[in-house]
Amino acid sequence: MDAPGDPEGPRPPGGDRELADAPGAWAWLWFGDGRLAGARETARRLSRDQLFVLISTASLNLGSMMCYSILGPFFPQEAEKKGASNTVIGMIFGCYALFELVASLVFGKYLVHVGAKFMFVAGMFVSGGVTILFGVLDQVPEGPIFIAMCFLVRVTDAISFAAAITASSSVLAKAFPNHVATVMGSLEIFSGLGLVLGPPLGGFLYQSFGYEMPFIFLGCALLLMVPLNMCILPNYESAPGKHSFWKLVTSPKVALIAFVINALSSCFGFLEPTLSLFVVEKFNLPAGYVGLVFLGLALSYTISSPLFGLLSDKMPHLRKWLLVFGSLITAGCYMLLGPVPVLHIKSQLWLLVLVSVINGISAGMSIFPTFPEILDCAYENGFEEGLSTLGLVSGLISAMWSVGAFVGPTLGGFLYEKIGFEWAAAVQGLWALTSGLAMGLFYLLEHSRRRRSKLQNILGTDGERAALLPDESQP
Repeated sequence: MDAPGDPEGPRPPGGDRELADAPGAWAWLWFGDGRLAGARETARRLSRDQLFVLISTASLNLGSMMCYSILGPFFPQEAEKKGASNTVIGMIFGCYALFELVASLVFGKYLVHVGAKFMFVAGMFVSGGVTILFGVLDQVPEGPIFIAMCFLVRVTDAISFAAAITASSSVLAKAFPNHVATVMGSLEIFSGLGLVLGPPLGGFLYQSFGYEMPFIFLGCALLLMVPLNMCILPNYESAPGKHSFWKLVTSPKVALIAFVINALSSCFGFLEPTLSLFVVEKFNLPAGYVGLVFLGLALSYTISSPLFGLLSDKMPHLRKWLLVFGSLITAGCYMLLGPVPVLHIKSQLWLLVLVSVINGISAGMSIFPTFPEILDCAYENGFEEGLSTLGLVSGLISAMWSVGAFVGPTLGGFLYEKIGFEWAAAVQGLWALTSGLAMGLFYLLEHSRRRRSKLQNILGTDGERAALLPDESQP
């Protein structure tokens, strides 16, 4: 598939032009030998549409992740003052993912009808507005009214984010069809940067200026990005596809990858309402420093993301094992996060930060192979190449991520109340362990099946050749 805006059409495989235009060259900005000329050459050889898609997606990743992550350090404490229990706080976090799930399926299905650019810009605009509204919730009376308003604003933000991220992933895959994981991995630097900057910035603004300022500041910053994206984001058009989500998700391989996505997102979501409470209770850290605890996870994820994206594209045969071992390492991290009492390891702040760093790396291992793996599976099952299929895959991944992101905070808040953080984290680890083992078993069976089929084909060919040869025993 040709890159958008390239007037010269297809390029020969392995040629210099292909290497220069490939998104892998963009990743070289992060992993190359450091020569300045190489970076300049890469930027110059990206097409205009590709460059604008990168800028638009980077602005969305940075802004939305900052807005999403600022709640962790201080919102649970504020909600408790307003009469919300830990279970309700977990549900406030979790409802975001539940409605993102439904919205992602709808937006993925109707992406071509609505238009990717309009969906992207409208989602960003609404998300910025409701982020500002979240900042005035401290003026709402405590009790049921406060809780209801939290749910309403959070649900609206989820729907708007689902629209923007579904359109973003589809446009990105359309602009860089042969290097999806590489580009997504490189752009995760901006998502990780948002996750890194959001909690400490939110904690600082909260301590310095009060509850309202973090939301107003970041909401306005997101709104300022809307005119930029209206001007530069390319407008891709495509015919509606004939296939559905149901055909895609009923493939055994896609279903298992969806299970891996559920487990990872649940593990991430579990930390949102629980980690800050655990750190404050266990280590007596002030709210401004709680955000720094999230730094280890976000920073390691940010740094490792481009590497795993590049590996997924350059070495497709490694994707399956990145998925499997990333899930297994994540399971081990959650066993040690508390740590679980049966290990008889004393809970220490340095250990918690170290495990969070490893967890960020293992998450990157598992996440980035998912999009190209599902996309390849869709094409193998007869899905047409184009924006329609990309919308289905993007919407499906967002929806499956949302399932776990709903269960993680909701179940996490409940388990935190009933059995404590240490055991609750271990339960999340068991989910990741199960998904990793199931995925590994599937890949081993698939490898065995293909090897047996290949052997049968070889034996069948030898038999046909033997039948054609004359029988030397007869005169």
